[in-house]
Amino acid sequence: MAESAVILLVEDNPDDEALTLRALKKNNISSQIVVVRDGADALAYLFGTGAYAGRDPHATPGLILLDLKLPKIDGLEVLRRLRADERTRFVPVVILSSSREETDIVQGYSLGANSYVRKPVDFTRFAEAVGELGIYWLTLNQTYSQRSAN
Repeated sequence: MAESAVILLVEDNPDDEALTLRALKKNNISSQIVVVRDGADALAYLFGTGAYAGRDPHATPGLILLDLKLPKIDGLEVLRRLRADERTRFVPVVILSSSREETDIVQGYSLGANSYVRKPVDFTRFAEAVGELGIYWLTLNQTYSQRSAN
């Protein structure tokens, strides 16, 4: 079951994390935001293992904002594992990356990303982009729940 109020932010850069949180707040996105700083912690949170062993792995976030260049396990591998698991297969994932590499974009979409957004350098543009993402994915978009389909 989707925890539609939860956004999982997977970001290792403290400055980008602060900007993203500030942008969400500026756009009145009042969702609970869980921040993890590497790919291993993202997977542990999503699957209820390690430091998150008590968390229900069936309670998935309403949205994952995923950086690609992460320590331990990179964002593309995180995405690969998310899409391979029935519990997380349909969770909306937006790649937020400063990468302009065509291969990152192609791989992201081929692995099942719902969107790929380049992090703008300008805060105003970044805040607008994050606000639009929040509104679309948490308000307008209809998600598929694996639990409701059974």
